[in-house]
Amino acid sequence: MKETPNLFNMRNLFIILLAIAIASCGNSKKGKDEKQSKANIAAAGATFPLPFYNLAFKTYQEKAGTTVTYGGIGSGGGIRSLKDKIVDFGGSDAYLTDQEMQEMPAAVVHIPTCMGAVVIAYNLPDIKDLKLSGEIVADIYLGKITKWNDKAIQELNPGLQLPDQDINPVYRSDGSGTTFVFSDYLTKVSDEWEEKIGAGKSLKWPTGLAAKGNPGVAGTVSQTPGAIGYVGSEYAFALNMPMAQMRNSSGNFIVPTTESISAAASGEIPADTRTMITNPTAADAYPISCFTWIILYKEQAYADRTQAQAKATVDLLKWMISPEAQALTTKVHYSPLPQSAVNNAQALLNSVTFNGQAIN
Repeated sequence: MKETPNLFNMRNLFIILLAIAIASCGNSKKGKDEKQSKANIAAAGATFPLPFYNLAFKTYQEKAGTTVTYGGIGSGGGIRSLKDKIVDFGGSDAYLTDQEMQEMPAAVVHIPTCMGAVVIAYNLPDIKDLKLSGEIVADIYLGKITKWNDKAIQELNPGLQLPDQDINPVYRSDGSGTTFVFSDYLTKVSDEWEEKIGAGKSLKWPTGLAAKGNPGVAGTVSQTPGAIGYVGSEYAFALNMPMAQMRNSSGNFIVPTTESISAAASGEIPADTRTMITNPTAADAYPISCFTWIILYKEQAYADRTQAQAKATVDLLKWMISPEAQALTTKVHYSPLPQSAVNNAQALLNSVTFNGQAIN
């Protein structure tokens, strides 16, 4: 299908704005000896995997000469951009439902890129090794538990002197896959949450402070005494934020580590990779673990795309699930994909076509 002038302009504007944003950060400078790019890929979406994507895309550019411009605008924004065909792919921490897939202009595939965790960060300078349960976290965000020395929290932490201080819950204001993961977990541990709020990328929050993106939540929690917030683990690690030990389905209190996150994916992975692994049964699993995906159109001949552009996109994604790229995950506090997810992702990428022909 030939791209309309409007879509063409939107895509080019999108690429220009992302390029300006990245250039303004001063992270790279052009020089006479700079490797010339073989392709330019524009993408946008989830902020949750952004530290891994920044490292991986930079590494791939140095390796293959392909420039990837990725805008961390949230999972919802990434899917909208893909739906409008102004990006080569969208990043999302929430897989598309059957209904959402039907609403896309064409068939899409989900390629998992790494595993991570949504951690519960808090701002209580004198409190270390805080233990929480999903039920308590749900009640905090429902507005039922409002003080840090509430009996329910104190019972889980008999050795801590919790302050008589207001709890300030922080939530995402933008459409967010991180919110979807967090709320999906809460629906599994709290009947009241499931009935009143449910799971979704955007929710009607009963109480709390709004912040945009994982960086926004992390920053707001860090700056707000008594705050609590759900945030991608890398942001909490980067800011050296205290993180609660979360009680899992086996009753064990677990901190997010490479090992405890990986343990959450010990079950079977469906062929299309669309699955949630929150509240797993493994005794050593961190309970708010998840995959994050790159979503792209299965048929790449759209919006005046060339075969070379399609091949560059698929080549990048095949590299993203390779041992070389997966080894980068632990450098920025993520976990590599289990082999079953890699195998399924490889099969999905092999099914991607250009004008009905496999992309080799």
